[in-house]
Amino acid sequence: MEPKEPKEISLEMKEYLVSAGAQTLDHCMSCGLCSALCPWRLVSGHTSEVFYIRRMQRLAQLGLEGFDDEEVLFACTTCGMCQRNCPRQVKIIENVRSMRSTTVEAGFVPSSLRSVVGSLHSNGNPWSGPREKRMDWQKGMEVPAFTPDTEYLLFVCCTSCYDPRSQKIARNVVSLLKAAGVSFGVIGVEESCCGETVRKIGDEELFQKLAESNIKLFKEKGVKKIITTSPHCLYTFKHEYPELGGEFEVVHYTQILAELVQEGKLSLTVPQDKKIAYHDPCYLGRHNEIFEAPRNLIKAVPGAELVELSRAREKSLCCAGGGGRLWAEVPRGERFGELRVLDAEERGADTLVTACPYCVIMLEADCLALDKQEKIKIMEISELLSASMGRES
Repeated sequence: MEPKEPKEISLEMKEYLVSAGAQTLDHCMSCGLCSALCPWRLVSGHTSEVFYIRRMQRLAQLGLEGFDDEEVLFACTTCGMCQRNCPRQVKIIENVRSMRSTTVEAGFVPSSLRSVVGSLHSNGNPWSGPREKRMDWQKGMEVPAFTPDTEYLLFVCCTSCYDPRSQKIARNVVSLLKAAGVSFGVIGVEESCCGETVRKIGDEELFQKLAESNIKLFKEKGVKKIITTSPHCLYTFKHEYPELGGEFEVVHYTQILAELVQEGKLSLTVPQDKKIAYHDPCYLGRHNEIFEAPRNLIKAVPGAELVELSRAREKSLCCAGGGGRLWAEVPRGERFGELRVLDAEERGADTLVTACPYCVIMLEADCLALDKQEKIKIMEISELLSASMGRES
């Protein structure tokens, strides 16, 4: 057996990672709880075999090669399960982001993400959609424009601007807000992506560019309050824009609609006889602590029966679309979302409802991969509510 070449510890690399944002890297005591809780432990396959978040943190602590391997570094979905349960309160997602930034700054971007980053640079969105078509989702609708007298800016996620399936979410949210008499409006093609995904990918410079552009735009337009269609936009506007001078009151649309239903300002009257399992999106639930509003909306729909999945609320299982993984190619049998579909089926549900455009894309693909599309329907909450108002989704 040939001896292995010794590896050299590089404290310079460790210090570089810390300076890039991995400030809690040394807090990790390698207890292994993060790896045990990681959703990659629930599936089989190559990525599951090579990705261990504890090992990746340890390699980074020592400045050893290996943490920057593409299959390892870009496997994390930033779901937050490990971070929420870390006994040393290590900011694991910040550490992963910082590790990624060292490779992205050096010019390395995984092949699956090159078009995403390129489109964000040139078009202001990750979907390779022309900027001038950002508002095509509202064709045939009367969507109010934001003015200084408008209370809320409705910020529509890039996914719902360009992805045909996801455009239904934006259209339904608009219809629901109008029906409830909410003062809201949209800005339009001047908007850019919130930058959440590209920051998690590790392109900090591009994130700063997108964020500063939006903050300047919002301030010029007189924006004080924002309603988002996506939990990812919610997280970024609420938790990351303030450090760049973007102080806004931000809510997810399910929060404001739940209040309006409770106040009797939004009437849901058309029965929807469905047994519904609700999937908590990571960025709505764990990252933003919004658990009750979506459930209260489902319960308000006449005829709807809500059942809980085996992993719910703080323990919800990631759909695998975060951290840039929305664009990753993952073989059947290695997808977290498949476990969500099977769980919903085992609970006797005929509908799996969520509140995130990323989750909708992932869960529908997984439902199709399992050939369960005739048994389980994937819906976004805005679609369920619109159906209960007798509107086309």
